[in-house]
Amino acid sequence: MTSVCGVRSAAEVNPLSHRVGATVRCPAALLPVSMGDEPVGEGPGGEGPGGEGPGLLDEALQRWMTWDQNHWTRVQVESLVASGQFEDLRSRLCSRMSFGTAGLRAPMGAGFNRINDLTVIQSTQGLVSYLSRFMADVSSRGVVVGFDTRAQEESGCSSQRLAKLTAAVMLSRDVPVHLFSTFVPTPFVPYAVRKLGAAAGVMITASHNPKEDNGYKVYWCNGAQITPPHDKEILRSIEEQLEPWSASCWDEGLVERCSLRTDPLTKINSCYMDELASLCFHRDLNSSCPLKFVHSSFHGVGHVFVQQAFQIFGLAPPIPVPEQKDPDPNFPSVRCPNPEEGESVLELSLLLAERENARIVLATDPDADRLAVAEKSDGCGWKVFTGNELAALLGWWMFFNWKERHPDPADTKSIYMLATTVSSKILQAFAHVEGFHFEETLPGFKWIGNRMHELSKTGNTVIFAFEESIGFLCGSMVPEKDGVSSAAVVAEMAAYLHNKSLSLNQQLHNIYQTYGHHVSRTSYVVCNDPSTIQKIFSRIRNFDGEGSYPKSCGGVRIVHVRDVTTGYDSSRADLRSVLPVSSSGHMITFTLQNGVVATLRTSGTEPKIKYYTEFCAAPGKSDVSSLEEELSTVTAALLNDFLEPERNNLIRRFI
Repeated sequence: MTSVCGVRSAAEVNPLSHRVGATVRCPAALLPVSMGDEPVGEGPGGEGPGGEGPGLLDEALQRWMTWDQNHWTRVQVESLVASGQFEDLRSRLCSRMSFGTAGLRAPMGAGFNRINDLTVIQSTQGLVSYLSRFMADVSSRGVVVGFDTRAQEESGCSSQRLAKLTAAVMLSRDVPVHLFSTFVPTPFVPYAVRKLGAAAGVMITASHNPKEDNGYKVYWCNGAQITPPHDKEILRSIEEQLEPWSASCWDEGLVERCSLRTDPLTKINSCYMDELASLCFHRDLNSSCPLKFVHSSFHGVGHVFVQQAFQIFGLAPPIPVPEQKDPDPNFPSVRCPNPEEGESVLELSLLLAERENARIVLATDPDADRLAVAEKSDGCGWKVFTGNELAALLGWWMFFNWKERHPDPADTKSIYMLATTVSSKILQAFAHVEGFHFEETLPGFKWIGNRMHELSKTGNTVIFAFEESIGFLCGSMVPEKDGVSSAAVVAEMAAYLHNKSLSLNQQLHNIYQTYGHHVSRTSYVVCNDPSTIQKIFSRIRNFDGEGSYPKSCGGVRIVHVRDVTTGYDSSRADLRSVLPVSSSGHMITFTLQNGVVATLRTSGTEPKIKYYTEFCAAPGKSDVSSLEEELSTVTAALLNDFLEPERNNLIRRFI
């Protein structure tokens, strides 16, 4: 049987292809007769990660060499075998990646727990199978596929190649693919899913992770990142059919030959920029604004799109950081491609801004879904805004302009702002005074995106949403954080305030005077040992005896504890958390008697334990130094007493 794209079935391509459960043999030349005194598949003690027994490495190795058709990753495995690096082989081959925050994220390279051609093909097969079962019209709606500029020479992996293989798997089953012909910002994929009515979307990106990493991000038909149970069901579907379906799954050229593949770039870029104009409120002021802006795209995809956004807003184009303007997967000018790290990674941007006499620096991360902002201080130095501080400014700005266009107070009953629960409560303070709705979600923009979809079905509108890790969404044109649109909105807000003889920082203080100072601290420790993380959180849950959480932090009484991992919330009569139970990671929130809210949580994409503290003061309480001092005491105790970095060999964040 031949498909629309001229692709033959797996049986026709290879009638003797192995079944997943069958015994497969690795080419004999790869298996030395003796490796010391240990056969392949056994290391010291005969056990590997996850309790792998003797022989499992043999089986995994044989499957890899039978299925993988990427020359570079096959050579990597052959080299590890030849040099006897069995622990590395065991790590790579005897465990699989799990779906985390809306998909996969891992280092590129050979192995079933790495991002590479084979694991992307396997993941796409699982996704296609699940979509085919779940959506009867997937063959008419198709799937959107986008990619960033990541690449790794030694494994032959690039985001573009992985995107083409993703498309090839779909085309081999006659599923139409809307594959972008060049790199795009991550928000373009969910935007395209909704605009084109697609069944789902896939973005090949690792966002701001180290250069070694890549990822496979999945969006549902509503444009939001997938949430349970879809993630677990897709993973189950992947594991049911690990062997590549046919030779066509490896055929990059299929995307050029098949009539079921379309390129949505021109249409989506045009529609996105047209719709972005709805977020421009003062175009007449923008064109005469004397402010200069510097922009860094951190060697990623963002600069050309931010330039277009500025043009839509009538703003003079931002000055690019020349060393970081063009895509480069090696990120040569930054020690880590994450603008959230602050001034230490914005050095080139700040130096250029000094030379050009620019007051505002904007930095988008490599896939342009996050935004960092810095402003030249009136005295000396630079103010790098935290995600929470930027959210205060953007939340104020979006409501200020919405209210100008909707003077009837009754209209506020249908508008919402959203934030993740580890983010600042400043939007809650806005809502309390102004009368609109505010809701919290679990950490991760997937929860915000899905909540936006639910609210839209009941006639409500989200005008602003954010997560503290510099992820912002102004308006509701895409259910995902968006650094491109946010950069233009921040620039217009800065231009408007400049016309009023105000800086961003001055306006931030005006906001705090009106709605109450919100002083926050956010940081993390690195922990590369999952068992240590389990031990730390088990201790917290049994701190003062079995099933008893800590009673105080930094000498201040803890009045409420919420543990969304277990579903416990001491503040509620039924002791059950309103937020959904999420057992995929750890997250515990403590509310203290003095008004401080403190949260500990594990990251869904990196080996980190993050901690967040915030002092939410009432309006008029303006002694900021005393608030900061009290918050510092609680934060130090949260870190030292609950996480015990030295005892647990945790790596503190120093920047």
